[in-house]
Amino acid sequence: MISNISGRIKKRKASSVIVDVNGISYEVLIPPAVMRSLDKALSEDGTINLITYHYYQMDPSKAIPVLVGFINEIEREFFEQFITVSGVGPKAACRALSLSFSVIADAIDKGDMVLLKTLPGIGEQKAREIVAKLQGKVGKFGLIQDRFSEEMPKVKEDIKEEALNVLLQLQYKKNEAREMIEKAISHNPKVATCEDILNEVYKGVKT
Repeated sequence: MISNISGRIKKRKASSVIVDVNGISYEVLIPPAVMRSLDKALSEDGTINLITYHYYQMDPSKAIPVLVGFINEIEREFFEQFITVSGVGPKAACRALSLSFSVIADAIDKGDMVLLKTLPGIGEQKAREIVAKLQGKVGKFGLIQDRFSEEMPKVKEDIKEEALNVLLQLQYKKNEAREMIEKAISHNPKVATCEDILNEVYKGVKT
């Protein structure tokens, strides 16, 4: 069982890399979320160390060994949890993990079906199965510092101002209202309307 591979990246493909290890080349499948972090993981001499998940893809006449690569053990552990969901094999998981692991883990914990259904190959039913199987079990993966700026869209200032005006009409002080809005956005960065922000503010007040 191959659990680790170190060498130079000889070639990059859309969903894999070819790693040269002392003259022997290995193809390693890389989930999109990991692919975006590869350059940061390169050492000063240009080599990379990948933690790998090794499995066999079964064809009618043969078993093909396949490697899936990760930057660290925690990422691999999340992957191993993800593929415990019925019908989500290693290859499907590689494709589905298109957002940062922490973002996906957070969505699972919150039961965020909307976000989960944006993952490649994950429909309504599969999203429900993921939540049913993993909710409450992936909290630590939400702590991974791997979020990308494009996953945390900035809320438009005019929407924030609209929410502020509503709170002022409800007799909240200006500084207090601004703080409530920022907390709401921090809790749910995907808010897209004034109503979304106010709903998050209300949840915060009630808890």
